[in-house]
Amino acid sequence: MKQQKELMEQPCSECGGALEKKSITQEFEREGIKIKLSGIKAWVCSGCGETYFQPGGADKVAKAANCLFELALRKTT
Repeated sequence: MKQQKELMEQPCSECGGALEKKSITQEFEREGIKIKLSGIKAWVCSGCGETYFQPGGADKVAKAANCLFELALRKTT
């Protein structure tokens, strides 16, 4: 929890803007297959839009996306 609070208090490393906690959507494409993950909690810079995740958050998003791609590829084979 301490790491989350520290992250929110830091300015954006790209432009120095303030970070706001938001629920975002990210789209991914691999081998012609597109997926969309919604409801991802992240901090987004109010100035430039740079996205930050809590420690380990980006790995969880990548794992979820990889699982969905595996399921989609099984259906097409």
